Amino acid sequence: MTTTPPAVPGAVPGGAPGAATGSGSAAPVLRASGTGARAARAGVLALAVVYFAGPLLAALWFTVSSRSAPFSLAAYGRVWGAPGLADALGLSLVIAGLTVLLTLVLLVPTALVVHLRLPRLRAAVDVLCLLPLVVPVIVLVVGVRGVLGWGPDQLAGTPFEELLSGVQSGWLPWVLPLEYVVLALPFTYRALDAGLRTSAAATLVEASLSLGASWPVTIWRVVLPTLRTALLNAAFLSFALVLGEFTMASILQYQTFSVWILQFDNTDGQLSVAISLLSLLLTWGLLLLIAVVSRGRTRAPRRDRKA
Repeated sequence: MTTTPPAVPGAVPGGAPGAATGSGSAAPVLRASGTGARAARAGVLALAVVYFAGPLLAALWFTVSSRSAPFSLAAYGRVWGAPGLADALGLSLVIAGLTVLLTLVLLVPTALVVHLRLPRLRAAVDVLCLLPLVVPVIVLVVGVRGVLGWGPDQLAGTPFEELLSGVQSGWLPWVLPLEYVVLALPFTYRALDAGLRTSAAATLVEASLSLGASWPVTIWRVVLPTLRTALLNAAFLSFALVLGEFTMASILQYQTFSVWILQFDNTDGQLSVAISLLSLLLTWGLLLLIAVVSRGRTRAPRRDRKA
């Protein structure tokens, strides 16, 4: 004959003696661990804010303070009168627009063909588009400069010499957009690839073709509207890359926006920092615009379902 041990207050039936219920000692342990996790997240967030916002605040303070006046916005008032700013900024904007156009014209059909018709080439295209990340920019620009140097020596009197001279034109150096397309390949293709994966483009294309639509109509009215956010992301990344690129333009001796800022820093450092902060605000404004457009696109189907 066996005897049943006396029940322990607060113990779980069938469990080990002394085990507490949910309102016993386990709850304080969970609350303590949750408090520690929140404190760790707050600490990481504070470090991130200091890391990113610290230099910006220091730059802002440098632009508004001087020995003669503790707080003055005079540096921002001199922005539009800075000599050479309009030409440099205009050249960078034109080059950025050409780069975005060339990149989308090249990569949108490529991404569609790979996803819809030739999925076996996806790995090869991925590797090809990632190569600019592993090849230093200085190697690329030195190689391009060497090729452009062949014109006067090896190709004199041929159409290739005129072609090489044309892409190096001072008022519109096509060599820069052509090089920037290579630099933008990883970011642009990744954005388009993510958009195609999340939009189920293959299913949409099959449905459109089965309903009698042609390929051009399917691409224009079915596939591209679903890729609007991906196209905006790809365009923004290419635009931001071109606006801040310095190495290629400096070595090839073109005065783009970033090169002008460095050169002007030697004469008026306060103004050059103020212009750099304004360019950051422009970039953040574009990022917020993309976020608003993306949010509007994700909310639209919900309203349609409720209707």
